[in-house]
Amino acid sequence: MFEKCEAVVIRTIDYGETNKIVTFFTREWGKVAAMARGAKKPSSRLSAVTQPFTYGHYLIRRSRGVGVLHQGEIIDSMRTIREDIFTAAYASYIVELTDKITEEQKRNPYLFELLLQTLQYMNEGRDLEILTCIYEVKMLSVMGIPPTLDRCAICSRTEGNFSFSVKEAGFLCHRCESADPHRIPLSAAAVRLLRLFYYIDVSRLGTISVKEKTKRELRTAISSYYDEYSGLSLKTKRFLTQIDELKEISSSGQNMGNHNKNNEKTSDH
Repeated sequence: MFEKCEAVVIRTIDYGETNKIVTFFTREWGKVAAMARGAKKPSSRLSAVTQPFTYGHYLIRRSRGVGVLHQGEIIDSMRTIREDIFTAAYASYIVELTDKITEEQKRNPYLFELLLQTLQYMNEGRDLEILTCIYEVKMLSVMGIPPTLDRCAICSRTEGNFSFSVKEAGFLCHRCESADPHRIPLSAAAVRLLRLFYYIDVSRLGTISVKEKTKRELRTAISSYYDEYSGLSLKTKRFLTQIDELKEISSSGQNMGNHNKNNEKTSDH
């Protein structure tokens, strides 16, 4: 029997000459895989509805293994994501992260809403790095490895200057910082944002403007925590790391160029 669901396409694999195996993250059932027969043909009615990141209504016959996709109706094609290589890179990371940590057919409406809202924000052109940081921080609870972000992980005090400790799994206040010589220094802005990312309702997210320096602090803390506790090694994450490295090189080059120009102006006078 075919059943209707609301879903986002998170992965596709070619199967034979004309078919695809499509993995959906659904509101009703969690993650399910289904065979889309003929979907590789451009003329197929299943071709458009099985594009990565597509959000829609689908008729699927479920089974313990791979089910069968009968038809789909697009609600949002997320076209902007697929047309921009950088947006697609960040979106690919959050769907791969979702895919890797979720089990087949385990319902999680909260995670469905989080994934859908994040993709829609990316599709609208909001800050990709900040959206990714928020998603990563919120996924830590889904994985069962949440850090302590509302107080010092050792003394539980909520006031003071804080750093981030991978070893102690959360914030360390200045009174307890000696407990981890490898703690990660954080600005007050980065501390506020990490805490905000963990507790905020993403559907109520307004415009957030974050300096590049603060973004680097956030990436360092979150990535270090994932490396220690998640056990994940994702291709899409490695690609994002390369993008970040290229951006830093480009930024350094621009700063050097501006510095040289200023020196030339000074020498002219």
